[in-house]
Amino acid sequence: MAQVYNWQLGRPMLYPYEEKHPKSQFAFVFNINRCIACQTCTMACKSTWTFAKGQEYMWWNNVETKPYGGYPQGWDVKILRLLEEANPGGQAWDETAKDGAARPYGVFGGKTVFEAAEKRIAAEGGQVALGYLPSEAEWRHPNFYEDTAVGPAGARDQLNAAGAQLPEHKTWFFYLQRICNHCTYPACLAACPRQAIYKRPEDGIVLIDQERCRGYRKCMEACPYKKPMYNGVTRVSEKCIGCYPRIEGHEPLTGNVPTETRCMASCVGQIRLQGLVKLDADGQWAEDPKNPLYYMVKVAKVALPLYPQLGTEPNGYYIPPRWAPRDYLRQMFGPGVDAAIERYSAPDRELLAVMQLFRRDRRIIFRYEIEPGKKVFETTVNGRKFELFNDTVIAFGQKGEELFRVPVEEPFLVRPAKHSNSI
Repeated sequence: MAQVYNWQLGRPMLYPYEEKHPKSQFAFVFNINRCIACQTCTMACKSTWTFAKGQEYMWWNNVETKPYGGYPQGWDVKILRLLEEANPGGQAWDETAKDGAARPYGVFGGKTVFEAAEKRIAAEGGQVALGYLPSEAEWRHPNFYEDTAVGPAGARDQLNAAGAQLPEHKTWFFYLQRICNHCTYPACLAACPRQAIYKRPEDGIVLIDQERCRGYRKCMEACPYKKPMYNGVTRVSEKCIGCYPRIEGHEPLTGNVPTETRCMASCVGQIRLQGLVKLDADGQWAEDPKNPLYYMVKVAKVALPLYPQLGTEPNGYYIPPRWAPRDYLRQMFGPGVDAAIERYSAPDRELLAVMQLFRRDRRIIFRYEIEPGKKVFETTVNGRKFELFNDTVIAFGQKGEELFRVPVEEPFLVRPAKHSNSI
């Protein structure tokens, strides 16, 4: 095992391979607060990549309902339980150790999936990441427990008498959107005995070499997010490929420029923003404050990684739902939850402008600028002053070309009274 630095954990950790990083990294932000679980993203991916024989159960993109739903069923509950058994009572964060970009969430003092498996490597035939192999039954229902809410504490199978109330639901659930995280330290890559899995040097997308793969399913066992899947017809493993032909700019519909993935581009709720972030030689995100992903993750810190304590340094980030219990969200997204929700609930001027970039275009946004506008509204949110300015945010492409511009204040159209359905 080698020592690598995981900035999400705020410390070095064990990993089977030495540090090696791509020039840039495929990454994305999902805004859970906006998702309506229409599954348009799921079907866009399905109709593009997984419609062949042996792929019937494969959903590279899925939207599951938390806290009960999961694909495969119980994937996160099971891996968290395994980690707790390997390190009882030790899976905790030291939030006092926060230090800028190097330790934005503090220091994780528990064990990652790699560190928890260290003592089991020899005993269990080369297991390099703590994990398990889901049963066939666990893959069968990608929307099991969809829209199943949690009731009041201590009252099983009952709805809350007070009902749902904003900004927090006493009876609650939320939708979690998932694709492969194209991790910086992929557990699937670490576990493959054939070295059939690799990260592309140009964009960090994680792929499986179908010629080298022999279907041992070690990747399925090791990946804590359970995103590699086995094809029983071809007898090899497959996974999300990040729609890399579109990332490379081979999409005629957009003029052959870098284009968002199919799941991103089809999102009805406008919850998704995807792009590429520049990396330094040590794998840290290069300072690029006008890249919208860098701004939301590193500057505003409103978007957080999914289960960072697992240790793979996922490159998928989420704006947490405002209404779910904070303890549940901290377990899922780490100790940055409270600050992220506070910033999202009362966004500052720049964050509000950047949020307008979500799903405005299929082309990847590499940079943005903001043209100031006049103040149009003022109020108080959670005891703090909130001002709304009708700024214009401008998006630019890979070569610096302007992609689009959009105002913060959306147009409001009143239908003329002559129409029969006018109010």
